[in-house]
Amino acid sequence: MFKRILVANRGEIAMRIIRTCRELGIESVALFSDADANAVHIVMADFAENLPGNSPAETYLNIDLIIDICKKYKVDALHPGYGFLAENADFAQACADNGIVFIGPSPQAIRDLGNKLKAKEIARAAGTPTVPGTESALTDVKDAEAFAKEAGFPLMLKAAAGGGGRGMRIVRNLEELPKLFTSCQNEARGAFGSDEIFIERYIEKPKHIEFQILADEHGNCIHLGERDCSIQRRHQKLIEEAPSPALTPELREEMGATAVALAKAAGYSNAGTVEFLLDQENRYYFMEMNTRLQVEHPVTEMVTFVDLVQAQLLIAAGNPLHIKQEDVQIRGWAFEARINAEDPLRGFVPDMGTLKRYLPPAGGGIRLDSGAYEGYTIPSHYDSMVGKLIAFARTREKAMAKMLRALDEYVITGVRTTIPFHSYVFKHPAFTSGNFHTGFIEEHFSDEKISELMSGSGEGESNEHIGLAAALQYYMERTALITTNEQQDEEASLRWKLIHRLGSTSYLPR
Repeated sequence: MFKRILVANRGEIAMRIIRTCRELGIESVALFSDADANAVHIVMADFAENLPGNSPAETYLNIDLIIDICKKYKVDALHPGYGFLAENADFAQACADNGIVFIGPSPQAIRDLGNKLKAKEIARAAGTPTVPGTESALTDVKDAEAFAKEAGFPLMLKAAAGGGGRGMRIVRNLEELPKLFTSCQNEARGAFGSDEIFIERYIEKPKHIEFQILADEHGNCIHLGERDCSIQRRHQKLIEEAPSPALTPELREEMGATAVALAKAAGYSNAGTVEFLLDQENRYYFMEMNTRLQVEHPVTEMVTFVDLVQAQLLIAAGNPLHIKQEDVQIRGWAFEARINAEDPLRGFVPDMGTLKRYLPPAGGGIRLDSGAYEGYTIPSHYDSMVGKLIAFARTREKAMAKMLRALDEYVITGVRTTIPFHSYVFKHPAFTSGNFHTGFIEEHFSDEKISELMSGSGEGESNEHIGLAAALQYYMERTALITTNEQQDEEASLRWKLIHRLGSTSYLPR
């Protein structure tokens, strides 16, 4: 086993990895930018090294600097976490070239599966259903128009080198194709350094289902069941659950076997996630494979009792998988709510700042992965995540009840958060029934709907509006949005007016 590991990340995922290192008796080296000088993961690690500067490019994306720090501390291995360099094949190769074990798949697997066209080619070879579309990259809008005329609409434009929900556009008619094609190209070029685009048939109102994979370097590969990640905004996941309410045991077995076959065809090792779209007729299509630990991995850990980070370390150290497919059992139900410092009433715009009060929830069945604390300032240079709130129970209904209880306990002041949004979702009939899809927010919590409510033109949908009012009530009481700032006072007044207009306070939780 490794003696010392460098954790090339920050925040809650750095803490998650450091905790597992401690349990295994492995020393850890933390990294921190100037903006993260007061982060908790620094204290938890055995060693910590400053990355001078604040921007990702000069800190957590600085490959040469991170490799030099690995050498300085003589680490055996490096864990990239998620985001930043976690799916960077050049970084994985740099680790290998310097005798450092990269805790993840091989550089070639990252490279192959990171290109969506190559990944689809591997999927087809493995017998995995794929969404019909172009089989090669396009750089000319005329080629896109020719394909669209033959295939019909709606279509989805995707960056070939994309990921994380970026570089994607829905096209519903030929007239809007040129503009959206150019927009998609520009985003792809800026985000991924490549303007290659491919086109797929757009699946209306799908479920987003992903399967957790574990594969060792000895040819063994298993799946740990699925996660439902359908509650998302602009392809960014906000709520996840395991298992999915949409899958039968037979469909789970079939999709899981397909995911394993694809991972084997790619020569994959370590933890990874095979993502699918599930249409309204329960037909599934391969979407992509993420070659890293997922943000939402805790829900899988809760229902399988498998420590995924520990499994990653053991696999990277050359050990065979400690469990077989027949050993995997799904017990109970788990949800994860991503608590972000964002204002859900203003299009989820980030609201970074200092946490004046921070009272995290606790109790049976509740897990909170977070690096936040009272007085902590969320840096504006990185993502807005405050923490990941996980609830677990024997049934879906009981797990939802635990989540709502935990959301009600979770007090954060100083910044606006997505807590009221989550409270709203976990009470919404479409969600509680399991009858939801990736368009949930567009249907029930869109920018347009919020604007209608704020302007007073959305009266009449009492049940849904009362649910939103309850969430707003929570927002007002729990974030203590009463200040001496005139503009904020005006905003607070508008929110209170909205609450009272939508329904009697007798509908609202106290």
